[in-house]
This record gives sequence, structure tokens and C-alpha cells, in this order.
Amino acid sequence: MPVSGVPGADEVPAPHEPARAEGDTATAPSPGGSAAEGTGEAPRARRWCRGTRLLVGATAVWTLLLGLHVLLAGNWWLWLLVEAVPPLTLVAVPLLLLAVTPLARPVRRWLAPVLVLLLLAGAHLSGFGPGWSGGGGTGTTAGGTEVKVFAWSTDYWQMDDDKQDFYAFLRGQDADVYLLQEYLYWEGDDPVRIDDTARLREEFPGYHVSVEGELLTLSRLPVVAEHHRRVPDTGTAWYHEGSKAQRTDIQVGDRTVSFYNVHMPVPFQVGDNPLSGRFYRFLRDQYAWRDRELDALRSDLAENPHPALLTGDFNSPWTGSLLDPAPGTRVHSPGSGVLPARSWPVSDYPLPKLWRLDWLFTTEDLAVPGYRFGGGGDFSDHAAQEIRLVVPDPTASGHPKETR
Repeated sequence: MPVSGVPGADEVPAPHEPARAEGDTATAPSPGGSAAEGTGEAPRARRWCRGTRLLVGATAVWTLLLGLHVLLAGNWWLWLLVEAVPPLTLVAVPLLLLAVTPLARPVRRWLAPVLVLLLLAGAHLSGFGPGWSGGGGTGTTAGGTEVKVFAWSTDYWQMDDDKQDFYAFLRGQDADVYLLQEYLYWEGDDPVRIDDTARLREEFPGYHVSVEGELLTLSRLPVVAEHHRRVPDTGTAWYHEGSKAQRTDIQVGDRTVSFYNVHMPVPFQVGDNPLSGRFYRFLRDQYAWRDRELDALRSDLAENPHPALLTGDFNSPWTGSLLDPAPGTRVHSPGSGVLPARSWPVSDYPLPKLWRLDWLFTTEDLAVPGYRFGGGGDFSDHAAQEIRLVVPDPTASGHPKETR
């Protein structure tokens, strides 16, 4: 209690408070303030937990991989191993990372938009969204001629199939044009050329039969021209040096349309040891082979005055997005189902059907009002392509009437 009437008695320090030195301006910590604030020290930054660090690291790695995939797919032989990954992986990974993002509170506000962008990019490359025509494509169907096309990778010609059932399946398609791949046998690592022409003429009377290497085209429409590559008549040159994009010019109404029957080389052989030198030599050689064949296809298309349809087994799930077989063509996709179209494997392999290896492209004003993957699983590891093509009449399309 202060003593009344004594000058300065109110200013005597309490016994429990130390006297302040003159000029000392330190203040007591504010209520609720930290010890660091009270002592004038800078607060320490909170460290991310291990889960947050892992999530940020995984997002960075995935961003790098996606960027490399866009740059290297189709441009580096070793990247063929990455090209074998199912395209839906580009959707599944960012979705998984997005699912756990809410748990990473320090970074979720900026990490979530990044993952959404990665998801949208991956979805487009995988076959979702705009840019993929669903079951139709562009062009008009008015005043045109309709052509039924059946394209199929036959999994080697009847090596393990019942011949009667095999031909019955083909006849049942009742197509105007058949574009069939793998018209050959195999003995070990060696392709064996076959000649089933007599049976084909018996089964398909009135059809024109055209064979180039392992590619077979049947047409009941008039064939205007066949464009076969000249190869040595020795050994397996018919297979290894022959064209992998057989072109047949066919008269449709008053116009000539080029039908390209495509089978690009496989990137690698399932079952080969990836630790062996043979595996990587094969990978490099197959990449170079595919590159040559794609260049030849692009060159032929650039000089072709006719509208064209390209279809077959391109042996890459990225053909419609990252691997452009021919600039200026339109890619078509079946429009049924929630997921993007898939055509392989439908048999023979203990794998889910996650890849699309079979593709369809058109040029100019050709329309595709009907397109789906049909049967074929009883005979091949590939689903068959059932295509309804409409070729507009010259007067409707603005093209002059062709003479022959």
C-alpha cells in the first residue's frame, strides 16, 4: 500500500518486479503471443509432414513424366516401353493424387488446380473430350454412296482356328470392302507366306482379291488400281521389306477412294527378357521400321489426289493423339460407352482390354456415320472394326465428276 504524502512513493518498484534500466524499451509479451514473439525472435516455419512432401514430390514427378511423354512418344526408340502403358493411366494417376490432396492442408489450395490441369491433359490424350469424334466425324451424308468396310487383325491366318468357322465369321460380315491383316503363318521367328486365294475366291465370289505381303484386301466394288511396293523375291523380303500400308484405289459411285490397309510393326515381343541385349536391339529395329513405314505412308498420302480411308492395326495406343500417321487426316472413335474405345486384347492374353491399337482415319469430305468395334474374339486377340463409310457424290461435294 503506498504511503500517502511521500513524493514518488507510487513509483517504487514492486518487490517481485526487477527494476528496469534506463532506456530499456522491452515490452512484455502480448496476451496469447508466443515466446518467440516476446523475446523478439523470428517464428520458425512449420515443416510439411512426410505425407505432404510425398504428395508434392509425386505431382512433380508426374508432371515431368507427362511432359516427356508428349515430347518423346514416337520420337525415341527407348520410349516405346513407356508407350506400352495403357492410356487410362494418364487419368488414373492424377485422380489418385487428387483424392488425397485434401489431407495435405498446407498445399491443397495450389496443388489441387495443378492436378486438375494434369487430369484434363491426360484425359484428352487418353481419348476423352473434344477432338475425338464419337461414331461419326465430319462430312455430309446427303447424296452419297454408302460403303460397308470390315477391318480386322486376324491373329495369323487360321493357325489355331477352325477353318470353316473362320470363313463363316468373315462371310457373315457381308462387307463391301474387307481390310485384313496378318495373312501369314509363323514358324518360330520366321514369317511363312501363304496362298489361300482359291478358298477366298470360293468363299467370296465376285470379290477382287488383292494381296501384298501379309495384307489382304477384298472388294466387291470395282478396283481401279493396286499400288504394290516392289521387293526382292527372296527369303522373307515380302514381309520385312513389303509395305505395311497396302493401298487399293476403289470406285465408289462416281469417285475413286483410296483404301489403306495398315499393319505397323509391333514395338516388342511379349515374353522377351527385358534384361537381354536382344530385347533392346529388337526394340530399336522395330522403331526404325515403324518410322520408315509411317514416312512412306505420309509421302504416299501427300501425293494421292483421291480421298482416303486408313484403318488397321497401328500397334500403338497413342496413334490418335501423340503419333500422327498422316497430317490432315481425321481420327474417328466409336461413340458407345463411358470410357474411350479399346480393342486389345480380347483374347489370348491374361490382360484386361485397356489398349486401343486399331484405328480409323479419313481425309477430305468422307463421312463415317457408323463405326464400332465388333466381334472377332473367338479367332483373334483384336476386336474387329465395323465401319459405315459415306462417299458424297461429286456434285454434292463440289468435286468434278471423275471419268475412267
